[in-house]
Amino acid sequence: MGVGVSHWRLASAVARTGQIGVVSGVALDVLLARRLQHGDEGGHVRRALGAFPVPEVARDILERYFVDGGVAGGGPLRPVPQQGLRPRRHTQQLAVVANFVEVFLAKEGHDGPVGVNYLEKIQLATPCAVYGAMLAGADWVLMGAGLPTEIPRLLDALAGHRPARLPVTVHGARPGEEHHVAIHPRELLSADLPPLRRPGLLAIVSSATLAAYLARDETTRPDGFVLETSVAGGHSARPRGKLTLDPDGEPVYGPRDLPDLPKLAALGLPFWLAGGQASPGRLAAARAAGAAGIQVGTAFALSRDSGLDDALRQRLLGQAADGTLVVRNDVRASPTGFPFKMVPMTGTTAEEQVYAVRPRMCDLGYLRTPYRRPEGGVGFRCPAEPVDEYVRKGGLAEDTVGSRCLCNGLVATVGLPQRRAGGYVEPPLVTLGQDLGFLPHLPAGFTAADVVGYLLGGPAGSAGRGAPDPQR
Repeated sequence: MGVGVSHWRLASAVARTGQIGVVSGVALDVLLARRLQHGDEGGHVRRALGAFPVPEVARDILERYFVDGGVAGGGPLRPVPQQGLRPRRHTQQLAVVANFVEVFLAKEGHDGPVGVNYLEKIQLATPCAVYGAMLAGADWVLMGAGLPTEIPRLLDALAGHRPARLPVTVHGARPGEEHHVAIHPRELLSADLPPLRRPGLLAIVSSATLAAYLARDETTRPDGFVLETSVAGGHSARPRGKLTLDPDGEPVYGPRDLPDLPKLAALGLPFWLAGGQASPGRLAAARAAGAAGIQVGTAFALSRDSGLDDALRQRLLGQAADGTLVVRNDVRASPTGFPFKMVPMTGTTAEEQVYAVRPRMCDLGYLRTPYRRPEGGVGFRCPAEPVDEYVRKGGLAEDTVGSRCLCNGLVATVGLPQRRAGGYVEPPLVTLGQDLGFLPHLPAGFTAADVVGYLLGGPAGSAGRGAPDPQR
């Protein structure tokens, strides 16, 4: 669901129907800082900050970023520091508080289940992000774009506020060379807090083989899986075997990429199917195959409750209605190396002419790759940064061709773009899934509850299977 599309309002709306409402956990520190600099309309962020268990930490963030009435004159927004292997105290505290705020607001006022979705690729931010979500009582942690082998141990440690380390993959690291990012909860917050409820972990995988790999050992075993097909929005797995592109430049998936549901069901853990599942028939088929249910993204992203900029959402719905909406699976766009779904809308950076005039920079840096410098030490590079800088850092110039700055584009898609000196405003970048067959079945101006009602084939608020208790 990109950045901030599945925000706290959407997750809350879904959870109130009895389903698992999931917030996107990516770049929440940036979203928090920018919401505060926009004046925090409605006071929701400040209300959540008031509930943070260590008031002085929340107060410092409020004083640093809040602008009463919003930044005047459309000037640049104050940046947040990038994560690193040895991040500053404020950087870690901001990540903890931002994730707390999002999950707190998503859970406020009801007892429905709420999860938070992270990318394994963004390893530097994960320990602090997960800890903040746990402080707010997250019921589930979902993680894809890599195998979350270390996350079960991380959750166990953070539930007791114990120090934890997460290995970080460094390109070019020598044999035996280890790198990690650490969190020391009690030192970070200068507080001794009661134990936390450990959330369940759902690993997002593309095949039953990967699920079996994780389930083989209790140290890596999650509490369930989301099996995602190639038509799901955002990032998707590369096809198994040799990469082949169709005439439009999109990866070709074959029989080896079809999900082996009997093998997955045999693992004995709950699982949900994702990608092209948004219909009552697909839900029934998933359950018949042993699934707990389905995960749906695009239908909720286009609902009135999503964080998608409303003007963009209306344009997308209009294009869908007249049959001109296209979602491309681009193998070059994402710095992660995973194929990424983009909507080639006018005025967005999916358009070549729009992206060509964008100043190349990497100032948010969530998808940077850590690499070993020739002289030792760790640096960071991103194929969306200036080409000469990327090459100077040991990257290949061909990797920069077609690469997009997902971080800035996705943040702009939820109405919080950075405004550069000189008046340049970061354009949006829209991601959706490639299955839009649900749209004719939903009313104009549909809500998240309408989506749930359609999928369940009954009243919008009907409870359904799909939210087993994550407690162990």
